[in-house]
Amino acid sequence: MEDNYIKSVDPTSPLHGKVEPGDTIIAINGNEILDVLDYKFFAYDRELSVRIRRPDGSEYELGVHKDEGGDLGLDFESYLMDKPRSCANACVFCFIDQLPRGMRKTMYFKDDDARLSFLLGNYITLTNLSPREVERIIALHISPINVSVHTTNPELRCMMLRNKRAGETIDIMRRFAAAGIVMNCQIVCCPGLNDGDELLRSMRDLEKMYPAVHSVSIVPVGLTKFREKLYPLVPFTREHAGETIDLVESFGEKCVHRHGTRIFFCGDELYIKAGREIPPDDFYEQYTQLENGVGMIRLLETEFRAALKLSDEPDYTGFSIATGTSAAPYFEKLLAIAREKYPGIKGRVYPIVNDFFGHSINVTGLITGGDLIRQLKDKPLGRRLFISQNMLRRQEMDFLDDVLLEEAVDALGVPIYPIESDGFALWDAISGVLPEVKLPVREKSNDAFYKYNQNR
Repeated sequence: MEDNYIKSVDPTSPLHGKVEPGDTIIAINGNEILDVLDYKFFAYDRELSVRIRRPDGSEYELGVHKDEGGDLGLDFESYLMDKPRSCANACVFCFIDQLPRGMRKTMYFKDDDARLSFLLGNYITLTNLSPREVERIIALHISPINVSVHTTNPELRCMMLRNKRAGETIDIMRRFAAAGIVMNCQIVCCPGLNDGDELLRSMRDLEKMYPAVHSVSIVPVGLTKFREKLYPLVPFTREHAGETIDLVESFGEKCVHRHGTRIFFCGDELYIKAGREIPPDDFYEQYTQLENGVGMIRLLETEFRAALKLSDEPDYTGFSIATGTSAAPYFEKLLAIAREKYPGIKGRVYPIVNDFFGHSINVTGLITGGDLIRQLKDKPLGRRLFISQNMLRRQEMDFLDDVLLEEAVDALGVPIYPIESDGFALWDAISGVLPEVKLPVREKSNDAFYKYNQNR
């Protein structure tokens, strides 16, 4: 069957009883429906004429009356109503190319699908866009879109993405800007390639597209130990990270004077590599680049301090926090802040060294279950262990190396609580207000649920 056939119909759907699983929506108000973007856009109105195709090939028309913007209540075989599009590039800095063999298959899928950018906030290079899709985005004014730019130099972009069409997409960005399509952008900065003067050129070109280019993050390239036969990239040094910060902040200050916003922001990891303080709260304006690790540490502290001001006497049960080596000092600082108000708080922070990907990878979201277990085995963890939710797949609750959350619980002998990247959520957990942990039903039995219930 096709990817856009109806899998189920919600009982509250205005089409309940009128369409059946296996049917396909082929048009709404005379507009052909090819994927989820067509479906969501053309199904927005109150009055709809929906054309349905039965599995036997027969077609019929249905009139629908619903609230404006209301959901039709249909679930399709594929979320996209189409197959997801893989990346057409072979970027010299691609993280997926640096993964070891033997991980789950989904880890190796390179997504570069514009529809997922609109719907889920994924960053895309635009090299997969067909002329029809470019026109559709402009005609339907689908916005915002998240763009992995890396450089605005067409020749350099073709080289870095290893795609002869990669330079053309800068012109597509200019078309989007002229049409008022908002873009949030990302630059993965690689020393010796798109840094220095090339980075300055990119910032100048992107500033010209303001206000359509709303924000730009500059993040350092991540290099694992699995880089045999790959492009010879080098990591940022402390000195070079500082130089890059100075360049971006200087240009950002000029943007503040010209536009009232700095537009360009360095990722927290660059400040950590440079050994510099994370900028203050007001520096990050609306925190539009949090998903790229821009201002995440500052916002966490700001929220944590706010939570403390509103708090009552906490539970003093001992706990531990496991985090990446780059973030560990900041969690130590948060515990020190909490102890200023509540000296009886008993907590430890354990920095987890990334043996799996290599020690140059120090971010929390890339910690594996195996490294967590090996480094915390037989350590005094208290009665609870807190980790970042970013370490796990949200539905499956497993780590990057396929270690299940409950396997880690059994190995370490304490309940493990995934915490959102939120200062209020962190204080809640520390103070004894524990998040509910929903483990999926699996074939193998375990007593993880019992451990969670016993520790509440």
